[in-house]
This record gives sequence, structure tokens and C-alpha cells, in this order.
Amino acid sequence: MFEQVFKNIDDILHKDAGCGSELDYVEQTSWILFLKYLDDLEKDKETAALLSGKTYEKIIEPQFQWTTWAAPKLKRKRQNKDGGVTELVEIDHNAMTGDDLVDFVNGELFPYLKKFKTNAESANTIEYKIGEIFSELKNRIQSGYNLREVANLIDELRFRTHAEKHEMSHLYEGKIKNMGNAGRNGGEYYTPRPLIKTIVKVVAPKIGETIYDGAVGSAGFLVEAFEYLTSTGSATKNGLTTRDVETLQKKTFYGKEKKSLAYIIGIMNMILHGVEAPNIIHTNTLAENLSDIQEKDRYNVILANPPFGGKERAEVQQNFPIKTGETASLFLQHFIKILKAGGKAGVVIKNTFLSNTDNASVALRKELLNACNLHTVLDLPGGTFTGAGVKTVVLFFEKGKKTQKTWYYQLNLDRNLGKTNPLNEKDLAEFVELQKLGLSGAEGESENSWTVNIKDIDQTTFDLSVKNPNIPEEAPLREPKEILKNMAELDKESAEILNSIKELI
Repeated sequence: MFEQVFKNIDDILHKDAGCGSELDYVEQTSWILFLKYLDDLEKDKETAALLSGKTYEKIIEPQFQWTTWAAPKLKRKRQNKDGGVTELVEIDHNAMTGDDLVDFVNGELFPYLKKFKTNAESANTIEYKIGEIFSELKNRIQSGYNLREVANLIDELRFRTHAEKHEMSHLYEGKIKNMGNAGRNGGEYYTPRPLIKTIVKVVAPKIGETIYDGAVGSAGFLVEAFEYLTSTGSATKNGLTTRDVETLQKKTFYGKEKKSLAYIIGIMNMILHGVEAPNIIHTNTLAENLSDIQEKDRYNVILANPPFGGKERAEVQQNFPIKTGETASLFLQHFIKILKAGGKAGVVIKNTFLSNTDNASVALRKELLNACNLHTVLDLPGGTFTGAGVKTVVLFFEKGKKTQKTWYYQLNLDRNLGKTNPLNEKDLAEFVELQKLGLSGAEGESENSWTVNIKDIDQTTFDLSVKNPNIPEEAPLREPKEILKNMAELDKESAEILNSIKELI
């Protein structure tokens, strides 16, 4: 049902002058999907309150509630053939539409919801997040008639059961993914879901630990960590306790995002996945001076994929002891600093970080190896990030112990990755299994994996580049003189063969 509704909405939006691309689609549908989700959430809370003998006061005032402006209903009774009466609830087709609807949404609804930010008790409330969302987004569906059609379609959706919410969030994730595939920065908006799941499995966060992503984007890492903790916690004998649920809702997930749209998509993605008031801040993470980070600011777990290839201004670089314009290298310094002692991290970074010879890269590798135990490096094939055009590795490290040895795994697939042939969890299954063995001291080696003693690497450059010793080295390229000599010999042989053929004719 969700998929067909999304397709119908897509058709409508492509007719609207203000829409068209996947980016537009996500921006246009986010606010209206969110309001329908919020309406169902309030209904659930109202029902729960009634069952416990309490009353529930809705967040949204009556004139701005979904059932007032988006999908007002009419009730009528129908006489059945058997003499019984059926009560029907139908959409009121005299509801606002056209210019009236656009004027209401732009001139009344959005300004009303925007005020929630200043009126909220604290930033850790859903009211505050509502205000943030509607302070950043605008309604860009220009036709009130198209907006009416979209509202009617979205009203068909239900967000009442876990299965319904899961299907909705899955489809929404697909739209975010397409933002990357459509030429947008795939590394910025969307990290492949199988890779995120694998990173979360390896890092293995626990309920009670704080989880942080300083380049949160669409919040894929935080969403997947929430799913992981919810499923692993529920799998225990007694399942999640009330305290566990409250901890996951309010004291577990933290993020920062610089760009406005990515920030809003991240908040909404988390809310649609079940985290009502995500602790995501709209800020430039790299504007924070590392020397200002105190123990109270640190986190137990870091999961992140910082932007590829970005360049930062000189004034931003002054916030870091190792000066560099490379955004990812600045983020890595930030992550090392903000991770608690004993904390765990899984960070995606360009594979060139392992071998770059510039002073900043050498200094950063040295800092990472001295401040943390870089226990695992996952080397990913080209095409893992659709449209990004770079090769990447994942660094897994724990803070507080120097690196003694590092276990490497090179993901070698029998196919080329791309938009129509993406990475999947099965591709990474061997890595997950062998990584557990390798860290436990058991046999974790294969033709795709090996261990490097850090004392054996160059102690001047700290080169950590991926060189699989299990794959035979290719024969070295021949010298030009040797190639010319071989060509001459082949030409001589060819001439002799031609002369032999001529004599036979």
C-alpha cells in the first residue's frame, strides 16, 4: 500500500512546477508525511492515556490538526439490506483546496508550527523538534489542487503498528538513497544500509552507552543503531524495560549537522523510525575548538561517515592541532578527541588517508595509532558509494590503548558494484565472522584478511596502506628497451613465417 501511494504522489509532484527531482520529492513530502505521522502518534498516546484512566492533551490545536485541514471527514449512516445500519466515514470533498489551501498552509499552518521552537520547555522535546522542522522547511508545492491530492493520498497511510512504521521508514530511506544516486553527494546523504548495519554489528553498542555522529546527514547511522539496540534488547529474556525505552528515546543518540536540509531530513528520519525527540543539533561540528571539549562532552560510541573531499577555511583549521584543509581529516581529529576513554568507533574515510605522505596525514596516523587501538581496517571496493567516485576504508578503533597490531580485511567481490548492483549484507558476512575470530585471538585469517604488527611498519611515515600479502604481486612493468627488443624479435619471426608461406605458394 505504501509503495503505491508513494508512486501516485510521485506522479502528482512531477506535474507541479515547484517539484521534480528526488531532492524536491523528499523536501516536499517530508513535512506533510510528518504531520500525518504526528496525528497517528497523538491518537496512539490518546488511546494509551484512556486505557490508564488519564487524559491526553494534544500537541496541535484543533484548527491545525490533520483531521481539520488535511483530511476532514464526514459521517453518514447507510441502511443495509438486512435492516442494520452502517456508519461510514468519508473524506469531505468540500475541504479546502486550490489557493485557499496554499494560503492556509503558507500563511497560517507553517507560522503556527514554527512557534513551537520558542514555546517548547526544552530542546529535548518533540515540540521543539516540530518548531525546528517548520523553521527550516517551506511548502514548495505551488498548486493547491496538487497539494489537496497529495494530502488525500497520504491520509490513506497508517502509522499505528510497528510493521506499518517499518514499511514507511524503509520507503523513506529509499528516497533519501536516490538523492545520492541522482547526482547529489551520496557520501553526504546516504551511506549504503548494508555497510551501516555491518559497522554497527562490529562496534556492537549497548543500551546505556551514548552514540554520536558529528556528520549526521540523514541520520542513517543513528537510525540503524536504534534498530540494533531495540532488536538486541528485545531479544533478552525480559525484553526492553521502561527505563531502557526512556534511555533510547532521550539519552542515547546525538548528532550534529551543518547543512539545513540534511539536518531536517535527519531529524525527520529518526522521528519516523521511532525516536521522538532526537538530540541532533544544527551546527558546524568543525567550528568547535578541540581544546574546549571536556569529559562531559564525550561519547561512548562514534559511528560516522564524514564528507569526502571537502575543504575547510584557515580559520576553521585553527581549531585543530593538526592543520589541514581536508574535511575528513579534521573530523577524524574531532572523533578521537570527543570519544571517551574505552570508547569504540567505526568511521568511513577515503583509503588515501592510509598512505598520504603530506605532513598532516602522517601526523594524524601517528596520533590515531598512539591514542587509540586501531584494531580493524575494512577495505571496500570501488562503487560501494554510488556516484561518490572514491575508494574507502572503515576504521574500527577503541580509545585509550596504543595500537599493537591491526587486522585487515579486503572485500573482494566477483562483480562490479554500482547503482543496479549495490553492496548487500551477504557480501560482508565473511568479514563480520572473521573479524570476531581475529579479535578473540582465534584463527581469523583468509585469503582476504591478514594481520599487521605496527612495530613492523615504517615509523617515519606510519604508512597503513592496504597491501594484501595473500594475493600474488603482479609482474613488474618491463623497461622500454626490453619491450622494443621483444617487438623486434617478434617482427623477425613474423617475416620468416611470411617468407615460408610465399615459398609454398
